[in-house]
Amino acid sequence: MALMEVAQGNRRRGKSRGSLAQSVEKWFKIAGRDLPWRRNRTPYGTLVSEAMLQQTQVARVSPAWEAFLRQFPSVRALARAPQDRVLAAWQGLGYYRRARNLQAAAKVIVGEYHGKIPCDRLSLEKLPGIGPYCAGAIASIAFGQREAIVDGNVARVMMRIHGRNVDGDSRTGKAWLWNRARDYVDESRDPALANEGLMELGAMVCTPNSPKCGECPLHEVCGAYASKKQDQIPTPRRRAARSVLHVHAILVIVNGRYALTRRQSIGLWSGLMFPPTIESPRAISRAALAQRIGVGGKALSACGAFTFLTTHRSVRFRVWSIDDASARELKNAQENAQENAQENAWTWHTQSAVEKLSITSAMSKIFALAEAQGNANVKARARKNGGK
Repeated sequence: MALMEVAQGNRRRGKSRGSLAQSVEKWFKIAGRDLPWRRNRTPYGTLVSEAMLQQTQVARVSPAWEAFLRQFPSVRALARAPQDRVLAAWQGLGYYRRARNLQAAAKVIVGEYHGKIPCDRLSLEKLPGIGPYCAGAIASIAFGQREAIVDGNVARVMMRIHGRNVDGDSRTGKAWLWNRARDYVDESRDPALANEGLMELGAMVCTPNSPKCGECPLHEVCGAYASKKQDQIPTPRRRAARSVLHVHAILVIVNGRYALTRRQSIGLWSGLMFPPTIESPRAISRAALAQRIGVGGKALSACGAFTFLTTHRSVRFRVWSIDDASARELKNAQENAQENAQENAWTWHTQSAVEKLSITSAMSKIFALAEAQGNANVKARARKNGGK
């Protein structure tokens, strides 16, 4: 009943919702940002940009997208590249699983589609890392298909336009949002412009807080604007408290080479090279840590600590170095352990190689603390030797 009343009110104000998509298309042609992937839209460029834009701000994606395409100019180049090189090119974007999924999708495209990105939603959704939103975005933006999209920005615009709060995580709420998005794109002249314009509208004008209603091309037909409920639609959500994870990074150096191990394929920094770590939901004392590593308490030296925040976690890092004698013992124990699983094996890397592998900010901070500790040790030895 409320939705009918809003619709009747919109008609009384002399504007029909039937022109929603066309109004957005017109607005987007004038107000859309100049972003590199928009200058020459290609299926491959769109695939990469949509993968990068998931959970990452546009300002960080723009330079990364251009650099990525210089390194991997085609889907075939991406498919055959070493994974570590792809992950390095993803540096600064976070959520590295997206990079692995993107390369996995490239391999499927080469193997099953002869290197041509499929244009239909169903085929796109079968690719690794491609969900309903991403499939609709690629199909409409790259191929002009009349496919709907729903992400956080689109959901917010639809709820406000229709003056209705829905639970976007519920089955009913999702169905309602996708139906509104399909109605919208069905009315468009150019699905690519309509969908990209809708995302732009949500990102730049119909923002979560303090929306710029005066700049919105749809404010005359907006139910939330008419009822002055822009700040209540969608219902503000309380952010869940971050869980705490304690991570002890252990620096083991033998003959100038650092021990690194590849992390498991799931979880934080999955699949990336990292120093050996011990992780727990609660803090661990130095004595307990030394016991778990298998060294004496005096073998451990604290290099420093820092906190790394993710969407759901507060990761509290403490970085430790191990003295030379204990490091050699650990290296020998690792090499002699028959039961050591291959995925947990330590490999040894020079400092220059470690710098190339330090693609996450957490890894960079770990080795920045190590370097600072190393410089401090050099100065301490110099003072001990009378400045010699």
